[in-house]
Amino acid sequence: MKMMMMMGPVHQSTAALQQRLRSPPPAYVPTVLEEEEEWPDPPPWPDTEEAAEPSPLTWPVRTMLKKLMSDLQVIKNQNTVHQSKPPLTSLNTAHFSNRNQRVRSQLERAGYSEALCQSPSHPPHTGDPSLQCQMIPNSMPVLERKGDIILGGLFSLHDMVEEQSLPFTSQPPKSKCTRFNFRTFRWMQTMMFAIEEINKDGNLLPNITIGYKIYDSCSTPHKALKAAMELMGSEKASEVEQNSNSTCNESIPVVIGDGGSSQSLLVARFLGVFIVPQISYFSSCACLSDKKEFPAFLRTMPSDFFQVDALVQLVKHFGWTWVGVIAGDDAYGRDGANIFVNEVTKLGVCVAFYEIIPKNRQQTEILSIISRIRFSGAKVILVFAVEQDAAAFFDEVQRSELTGIQWLASEAWSTAAVLSTPKKYHYILQGTVGFAIQQANIPGLRDFLLRLNPSRSNVHKDPFLLSFWEEVFQCSLGVQTESQQLEAQNKPLCSGKEDLRNVTNIYSDVSQLRISYNVYKAVYAVAYALKAMKNCVKGEGPFHQRSCADLDIIQPWQLLHYLKQVRYLNSFADEIKFDENGDPAALYDLVNWQINPNGEIEFINIGKFDGMTAAFNRKLHMHEEIILWNGNKTRVPLSVCSTVCSPGTRKAMRPNFPICCYDCVPCTPGEISNLSDAIECTQCPPEFWSNTERTTCIPKRVEFLSFRDTMGIALVVISLIGSVCTCIVVLIFFCHRTTPIVRANNSELSFLLLFSLTLCFLCSLTFVGQPSKWSCMLRHTAFGISFVLCISCILGKTIVVLIAFKATLPGSNIIKWLGPAQQKTIITICTVAQVIICTVWLLVAPPTPHQLMPREKAFVILLCDEGSHIAFALVLSYIGLLAFLCLLLAFLARKLPDSFNEARLIAFSMLIFCAVWIAFIPAYISSPGKYATVTEVFAILASSYGLLGCIFAPKCYMILLRPEKNTRKHLMLKAPSGKF
Repeated sequence: MKMMMMMGPVHQSTAALQQRLRSPPPAYVPTVLEEEEEWPDPPPWPDTEEAAEPSPLTWPVRTMLKKLMSDLQVIKNQNTVHQSKPPLTSLNTAHFSNRNQRVRSQLERAGYSEALCQSPSHPPHTGDPSLQCQMIPNSMPVLERKGDIILGGLFSLHDMVEEQSLPFTSQPPKSKCTRFNFRTFRWMQTMMFAIEEINKDGNLLPNITIGYKIYDSCSTPHKALKAAMELMGSEKASEVEQNSNSTCNESIPVVIGDGGSSQSLLVARFLGVFIVPQISYFSSCACLSDKKEFPAFLRTMPSDFFQVDALVQLVKHFGWTWVGVIAGDDAYGRDGANIFVNEVTKLGVCVAFYEIIPKNRQQTEILSIISRIRFSGAKVILVFAVEQDAAAFFDEVQRSELTGIQWLASEAWSTAAVLSTPKKYHYILQGTVGFAIQQANIPGLRDFLLRLNPSRSNVHKDPFLLSFWEEVFQCSLGVQTESQQLEAQNKPLCSGKEDLRNVTNIYSDVSQLRISYNVYKAVYAVAYALKAMKNCVKGEGPFHQRSCADLDIIQPWQLLHYLKQVRYLNSFADEIKFDENGDPAALYDLVNWQINPNGEIEFINIGKFDGMTAAFNRKLHMHEEIILWNGNKTRVPLSVCSTVCSPGTRKAMRPNFPICCYDCVPCTPGEISNLSDAIECTQCPPEFWSNTERTTCIPKRVEFLSFRDTMGIALVVISLIGSVCTCIVVLIFFCHRTTPIVRANNSELSFLLLFSLTLCFLCSLTFVGQPSKWSCMLRHTAFGISFVLCISCILGKTIVVLIAFKATLPGSNIIKWLGPAQQKTIITICTVAQVIICTVWLLVAPPTPHQLMPREKAFVILLCDEGSHIAFALVLSYIGLLAFLCLLLAFLARKLPDSFNEARLIAFSMLIFCAVWIAFIPAYISSPGKYATVTEVFAILASSYGLLGCIFAPKCYMILLRPEKNTRKHLMLKAPSGKF
């Protein structure tokens, strides 16, 4: 509705323009003339007061060309007066000459030198050579055929133009078009076929031959504009006129093309200056329906306004409320997508995202679009882009393995072979649904397409056949232009046996003649307009004073009048006509991409859309039962912004998303909701927890470090491995108890140390399992006493090593006071002290089982409470005191002259021991629940492995692997002093 309101003023302007076209404006007559002379009426210019604000491109063109036309009219009238009246004064002559030169220089500076040729509505001046316009030679390849009436053609035979650096220190090189498009080449051949068909049919235009001049716009607006300017400045085919001084002549009353909306926008603005009718076969941008901006534009392609209407009804029909939109970076993509977004939001549909496919097809930008798709969660996405942009996008989709998306196709690529033919797209595009314009089976077209052969054609007269032939057969004909020489170097020479009948490609495929049919209708529309112009009865014409048009000198604005009145029924029973905006009837086929048994994509017609039907709910007709969606599914895909929140969830608004979009967030653990679309969740009592569905509260489960837990099993295994390793060391020492390295430092202390290490490893097992009264008391006391016994043995060994090397004087009796009995006494005293501490602890405040019920947890933690934190701290402090004392004594004995200095090993072991237990304190305090128990067990095992590895591993290495060093002589050698 909004679009129709916007078009209201356009219709009024169109009607006014049609009325003005029927009566030519008064001729421009300069005040210096003494009497009026009649000349053919020039084309009317749109009033600047009524016209919309011109774009930056059209403003200088319109302004300067209007000035030029006025000056040329002045000069023409001036020359007429010269033939019958006295000559003008030299002052007036100089005035017109100087003014003409100023306008000409302005156009040259603006880059529109081709426009210096005469307007098609004005015959050239053949008088004074100084006032005569000059024809600039064609700089673009052109395919032409002579005829009584020449039709212009613009086709994007190449997909892109190579960018070249322009230093502007020399003449810029000619731009090079690349990536030949077989599909567009078929469209061009269809125009030629239609013209040949009309010329052979003597009933439509008897005694009139239609010719053509066709240019390649290379899919770029500036190339299309340049081609249009060359069409407006074309040369006369007659040799007689070529020999005359008249070099600029009108010969193109109408232009067929261009395909892309971006190209047509620029060309339509330029041709609108001269009121030269333009009929596009593929430009669907709704903006081109504005007759104020584009008064001479018509098309056989329906406007995107109707296509968007069809897409909106499709989205509404299937109940999709969360849709993504991806558009091409051109007039077609942006304008169509903008209209879709505006219209679909009126129906309450949320647009998940709106992204633009960059024209440079930069991979990083397209990948960001794919990331946005994944993030959005939209399952239905509309791609509103031309087939080249869509192919670049789906290349990255295929590489990114983005699947499970239901794609909606705009008509530009809904039947594009470049996407449906490669099998790499089949998995992601199977099930695609889109609207396509009507198709037709044109008899004789396939034979006409396959007739091409360079051996039977004049290659030099067809500049496009060479590129087409070499691209199809990937060979070189040996006749290259300067721009093709580099490409031809890597191609073999053609054999001459190449035949298009043996090749199957997009060019020869006539199964989906949709755009080709548009080209066909455009040519016939011109033919029927010319027929109506020819059949005009003198005195009953639509122009000034009921006059008819002159077919010998066709005025484009007169032909435009007849084109707007065209209405006929063609051989396919389709009615061809243009509405007040120059648009055809909007009829679309709804197609579904399905894979046939041969593994090829087949376009199945699943419905139709008639944009001319007044009733909104009767425009779209579908056969849903034959649709196959993405993934080969028959069920309609679900793509909604938000579903009804079930019990156990609550509504949560999405940040930076439309207000109609919310998430159904599951209730937080410990909370429940038993209603649909709940706003908030209810907290469970402390001893209860929510079930998995978050719909009711259930008693919490009890958790502790169990023998069935993965972590509990791992700790038990590590503990048993440590015990086994200690037993293995005991066995090694027992078997080699007579060797010097075992006897070097009281072998009895070594065995007692190994026994205490075994107890250390085994005491960790008391921490695993369900806590009970007795297990809680046992685990801490066993841990404290075992480690004190172990550290006491190490302390005894350290004192013996230090005193033995300090008592070096002969006859010293100090060693007698540190014999085996004294060492056992030290160990006993140290151990008994820890036993006393533990006994007091158990009598005063013994550890007991305790239940911890955190509100944010789904379980009750069962653990051992220390009972007295002071007693637990005394146990650990006493162990730390003995360890620090061992470390200090070992550090003092680190440089004793022994090749196997055990003091160093003890020092390293005590460093590890102290580091582990210093790190244990903050870890134990910060660990929640059973993880505090795990931390304590880990500290026990880590310190035990540190003692076993640092003290006994080097000795076992020397006993087993280096027995030659296990001698008294080697042990008594002085080891080199290190820095430690």
